[in-house]
Amino acid sequence: MSLEAKEARRRRSSSLVYKEPPESLEQLSDQSALPNPNAEWVNAKGAWGIHVVLILLGKVLFDIIPGMTQEVSWTLVNLSYMAGSYLMFHYVRGVPFDFNAGAFDNLNMWEQIDNGDQYTPAKKFLLTVPIVLFLFSTHFTHYDLTFFIINCLATLAVVVPKLPSLHRIRFSFFNTPPDDA
Repeated sequence: MSLEAKEARRRRSSSLVYKEPPESLEQLSDQSALPNPNAEWVNAKGAWGIHVVLILLGKVLFDIIPGMTQEVSWTLVNLSYMAGSYLMFHYVRGVPFDFNAGAFDNLNMWEQIDNGDQYTPAKKFLLTVPIVLFLFSTHFTHYDLTFFIINCLATLAVVVPKLPSLHRIRFSFFNTPPDDA
């Protein structure tokens, strides 16, 4: 990335909210040159089923802990899935391998899926899973207020960043913006 482009991407450090600017023509051509394996897997056969398998595996693993109640087990399953989902889809930016000259470095995986299009089948599924898991965890915790609040906050932390109105919006509460210079 050239020095001018880095300076153009730099933002004020005092700003808590930042809107990622659109890609340049060069970045768009780099993004369309090759398929993005970082985000293409969500449309692969079996990719949706792995979410269900991971949730069930987490439930089994938490249930085998001695003294674990069903309420705590469901809440921990929900929190674990939500933390992993947030980390994977919204926190980490770029791709884990260098194959396209950094064309996706400023996008998280959610923004890379289906080239950023909204309401595709994959994105609908990935938006539905946390909501359904929240409903299951709320039901199996017998609508206890404490567990409800914990599960609701975790679900909101994962569902809200997926909304189209927050596409390419960055919040920097806990981390400082990267120094591009």
